[in-house]
Amino acid sequence: MTQRPFGGTVRKRKRTSGFRTRMRTPTGRRVIATRRRKGRARLAV
Repeated sequence: MTQRPFGGTVRKRKRTSGFRTRMRTPTGRRVIATRRRKGRARLAV
């Protein structure tokens, strides 16, 4: 049986663009800060 095209892996998604991963690097922190300033409901995945 073939896989559907856009399954998405939760683990992969969290590891690359999760909140804790973002907070690890200075650039990631800047991303979070920018999103806070903009008033985003979701800061990270």
